[in-house]
Formats: sequence, C-alpha cells, structure tokens
Amino acid sequence: MKRQKKTVMALIALLLIFAAVMSACAKSGTENGPSSPSASGTSSASGASGASGSKDPIKLRMTVWGSPEEVAAYKFAIKRFETKYPNIKVDLQHIAADYDTKLTTMVAGNDVPDIAMMESGSIAYPLAEQGKFYNLQEFLDKDSDINMDSLVPNIMYSLEPGNVIGIGPGPESFGLFYNEDLFKEAGISPPPTKLSEAWTWDEFIEVAKQLTVDTKGRTANDPGFDPKNIKQYGVSASTWWGVYSNFIYSNGGDFVSEDGKSFALNQPAAVEALQKISDMMNVHHVSPSPVQAKNIPATNVALQTKKVAMAIDGQWATAGLAQSKFNFNVGVMPVLKEPVTTVVCGMFSMFKSTKHPQEAWELMKALIDPEASIEMITSGTWMPSYKDWYTEPAMLSKWTENLDARPSGYKDAIVDVILTKGHQTPTGYVKNFNKIMDIVNPALDKVWLGQQTAQEAMDAIADKAQQQVKGRRDIK
Repeated sequence: MKRQKKTVMALIALLLIFAAVMSACAKSGTENGPSSPSASGTSSASGASGASGSKDPIKLRMTVWGSPEEVAAYKFAIKRFETKYPNIKVDLQHIAADYDTKLTTMVAGNDVPDIAMMESGSIAYPLAEQGKFYNLQEFLDKDSDINMDSLVPNIMYSLEPGNVIGIGPGPESFGLFYNEDLFKEAGISPPPTKLSEAWTWDEFIEVAKQLTVDTKGRTANDPGFDPKNIKQYGVSASTWWGVYSNFIYSNGGDFVSEDGKSFALNQPAAVEALQKISDMMNVHHVSPSPVQAKNIPATNVALQTKKVAMAIDGQWATAGLAQSKFNFNVGVMPVLKEPVTTVVCGMFSMFKSTKHPQEAWELMKALIDPEASIEMITSGTWMPSYKDWYTEPAMLSKWTENLDARPSGYKDAIVDVILTKGHQTPTGYVKNFNKIMDIVNPALDKVWLGQQTAQEAMDAIADKAQQQVKGRRDIK
C-alpha cells in the first residue's frame, strides 16, 4: 500500500508538471503573434501587434534607394508607424548607390531585410522566381483597409496572375510639358489637356516645326532652315523605352505578342511608332538626336531657358519645373490610334524570411499611405497610390490645387489619363525583359541616329531577340 501510494503521488506530481508546461507553451504561442498571414486571420490594425494584441518588442528592417527628399518621406512614414505601434521599431537602410548589387549580396549572405524597395526591371523578378517573396495577394484578400480595387491601376507587380510580389508606393505617368510663354510669343495654341482634344501625331509634328528655330531665326517650316544649327527645338523626347513605349501602345503595338510567344517590336504597329520617333529627329529635325541631346539640359532647365518648347517626360518632372519659377504647363501626349500612358513605379516587396509577416505588411501599408508622403506628392515628385485620392474632390484638391508643381492642365492631362488610359510598364509583364532589351537597344541606336529604318533594325535582331522571349506574366 505504501508503495502504491508513492506511485499515485508521483503520477499526480507528473500530471501537474505537464499541465504547467502546456499552459506556458500556450501562453508563449499567443504572445509571439502570427507567423504567417493565414495564422493571424486578420489584417486589421491590431494585427501588427499579433493576434492576441501582444506588445512584445519587434524589430523590422527595410532597404530603400532614393534622393534625400524621398528618404525623408520614408522616415516620416516610419515615425507615424512607430507612433501607432510603439512596440515595433523599424531599421531603415538607405542604399544610395549600386542598390541591386548590394541587395543581391545581402540575400546571398542571408542578411535579408523584412521588406525592400525593388525595381521591376532588374532584380525583383529573378528573386521572385527563386521564391524569395511573399505572395501579397494573401494579405490583400484578408485586409479590410486595402485591396486591389482601392489602388490605382497598374502599380501591382505579379509573378503570374494571383501571385503579387510587389506594390508600388505611387504611380508615375507621362505628359507633354511646355513653356507657355513660347507658345504665346509664337501665337500658337498650346497643347490640349483633354483626351478628347488630343493632337494627332501629324498635328503635333506641325506645331513642333513651328517652334523649332535655327540660329538665324528660321523655323523648320521656313526655306533655308539649317538643321545643323538649331537654337530651339520644338520638342525633346528621351529615347528611353519608358518614353517610346507610350507611342508603341498608342499605336496598338507591344514588345511581345499577346500570347507571349513572339517578339513584337518588328511588327507593323511597333515599327511605325519607332519610326515616327526617329523621324522627329532625322526627317523633321524638331527633336534632338541622342548626340544632340547631350547638349540639352534636364527638362526643367531646357524649357525654362527655351532650349526646347515642349518635352515628353514623366510627371515627376513637375518637381523641378516648379522650382525653376517660369510659366510651364502640361497637356496630353499626341495620339497615334488610342490615347495611352505607360505607368511606371518601384515596388515594395516582402521577403519570406521575415519573422513578422503581419507586422511587415502593416509597415508596407504605412509606406504607401499618401498621408505619409504628402510633402513628396505636393512637391510634384510622387503621385498617390490610392484611387480615392484621384476620385474624391476633397482628397484630389490636397495635391493638385494651388501648388506650383500642379499647373492648370494637370488634372486633365495627368490625373484623368492615368486612371482611364494607363498601361502597365513592360517590365511588369514581359518575362526576360532586360535580356530582350539588351539586344534591342543597340539596334535602336542606329534608328535614332538615322542609320537604319526601324523595320531594318528590328528585323536584323528579331531572331536573336526571339531566343530571349519567355512569355508574359499577365497570362496563365
């Protein structure tokens, strides 16, 4: 009996110890918060503290590139975030140069941030294909504050339909900027701001001719005009794909075919658009060639000093234009077949290695909140990421009215166009885009210099480019 009693007492003691251990484990598990979005079951504000509302200290790390002004905006967003969630501290790492190389090295060495600013045209997709990023669709599906419909179109990047690897903090589009005084002096009506009144390409070229002036005061329409001695060009347009893509899309063309199987820059729609841009430089002499452009300053200075009368550029140019203190405005770009603007932006991506995915998601939301970057938006550098900042009058007025960076044509020519006629950047849907363009760009150099037609140049590299065509990300 004594032996049995000891055995029973020992068993009772063991059961008590087991119960205490299980209780401690359960408590520990709730305090650590969710380890994945599915674990939390929510994306509400309380999610950033874990499902149980724990206030355990958490540290997140993020990497960004950008100007001092952009970094200041990120710091402001982080400060607001940390105030809202005092248990979370964010380590901001600004990589000023060689961002892709340094981030790649960090990833290779398992020194990975929780979230990072990524460029769709460089390392974002290679890393995504290695399975390094969370599918942000998981968060979007559960979040009551943000979803695909609440964001401006074309600022989400997907590895394939349903697998979102990044969200842009704000879209960027293109417009036709101009010096108002030059148009008044020449007695020419300025570029239209409404899509319904957009110039055709031929109308655009005719105006550009009237505003292209040689050193003896003759326009490109006058007898004896000297194209080798131009003091004022009618228009400047970079030969970067971001600019000429607008006109390829406007003409119904693309970089690859609709099914993603074929190289498409040698097809009629794309070739015609590329040739028209070349003709601006080499036939009509209204725009500087790449060689001549070396002597043309940035858009704000070029327009202010009357080196050019118009410039096709991204809306971010408004920041510099506003600081230059002269009468500038913006109109819609000329149209070939349909009005289009290419939408470009960086993205924030979340690494799968993060120990705090829900908290990292809340930080991403804080970073793309227009209120957090309002100074960058009102200065002209950025545009808001949320659609209601374009459609709600009170919110729209915050960043488009009574500001030096937002001239009278801005709402019609930029805001309305990006919402209704935006087209995703080719880096977001053309697989292997950079390798295709490594072949295309040297060939186009000959087109911009007038050494070959667009058809000749694109046909010459078509077979080589075709070898790099790997499909599209926007189709299954």
